[in-house]
Amino acid sequence: MNLSKYIGLAIIGACSLSACKSGPPSAQKPGKYSSTTGIEYNTEEGMKVADYQGIPEGPGLVFIEGGRTVLGSGEEDVAMTHDNLERTVTVASFYMDEAEVANIHWLEYLHYVRKDSSEEFYQSALPDTAVWARDLSFNDPYVDYYLRYPGFRYFPVVGVSWLQANDFCTWRTAKVNENLAGYATEGDGGGSKKKKGGLFGKKNKGGDEGADEGAEGTTEDGEGKTRIAIENGNTLPNYRLPTEAEWEYAAQAMIGTQETGNENQENKRVYPWDGRQVRNPYGKKMGQFLANFKRGRGDYAGIAGSLNDGAMITEYIYAYPPNDYGLYNMAGNVNEWVQDVYRPLSYEDMEDLNPFRRNGVLDEADRYDKKGYQSLIDDHVRVYKGGSWKDVAYWLSPGTRRFMGEDSATATIGFRCAMINPGSNK
Repeated sequence: MNLSKYIGLAIIGACSLSACKSGPPSAQKPGKYSSTTGIEYNTEEGMKVADYQGIPEGPGLVFIEGGRTVLGSGEEDVAMTHDNLERTVTVASFYMDEAEVANIHWLEYLHYVRKDSSEEFYQSALPDTAVWARDLSFNDPYVDYYLRYPGFRYFPVVGVSWLQANDFCTWRTAKVNENLAGYATEGDGGGSKKKKGGLFGKKNKGGDEGADEGAEGTTEDGEGKTRIAIENGNTLPNYRLPTEAEWEYAAQAMIGTQETGNENQENKRVYPWDGRQVRNPYGKKMGQFLANFKRGRGDYAGIAGSLNDGAMITEYIYAYPPNDYGLYNMAGNVNEWVQDVYRPLSYEDMEDLNPFRRNGVLDEADRYDKKGYQSLIDDHVRVYKGGSWKDVAYWLSPGTRRFMGEDSATATIGFRCAMINPGSNK
């Protein structure tokens, strides 16, 4: 390129930054020319800059505006764990499923896993339906029917371990982005057709490895595996389990307590709704329960009639009123897995911006005598939160926390997914 061409580009670049352009460049409108070099984008010489209109809409997700909050339990610590004392933190904005992952969603997952993956992995993805079985209780119908019977389609999936939930998040990310980017197509004489297979690396009949090649928004690494090309901006970040801080922040939904025009909050919520009661105090639904939980010893649903909470076990994932973020069942129905490794002193150790407890950071597992049966804590126990159909009201408070092995499952634990909000502080 000659000198005169460089000078011309510099003039164009300067023009684009001043009178020739209304305002400075932005992520959505970077301009035609680089504000650093003046070189034109998307040419043989210039860098490729993809069109970007913001993060695509993720199926099932609700936007959670981040901010400052006080995490931890302000109530009496009836379990005497002292493992979640109050502290002020800031949580960045993120996305979260509006409701728990339901049986129909897991059956869809199994459908694609059976098509795209090995039989061994398919078997590992099956929920443990035996979690309903009890020697002295007639729960046999739930063992056989809960997962697959159509009437339970939109009840929360249970019998799923933390490890299985993470595999689901990985699959969901791949499948949603595959749908957003579009399948690679090939001519078939009458138009085009979708390539099949490869989402989990299963070989096609012709021996081709893995996912579709050349799909928009994807690149191929040195191992021949398809990766999401994040530079295009037309794909979603990973679906994942929320961190404990994100989950607790979303459950609090403190936006509903903020005074107009300032940052003061009128009160801290005991539950994901206002007040200290578990029944609706207003309107036509006055007296009805706001969550699905165990009311007392032997009392899972109350007596038949208008005050019956309608749920001996789990319930329809949209059955109770949402909180102020629009999230359903952030208290009761099922407990929910979160990302964090459990440690009793996490509230002391973690950062105050986007706190998260990882493996092998401070408070090492060898401090806990699991081999001598003096502790249940190691790097393979994960936090779950929220309370369930089988828990009393105490566990409905967002600040309470418990833990279980990441490879374990029960009839009281499910999950929902979360996602970062990239490229924005809002």
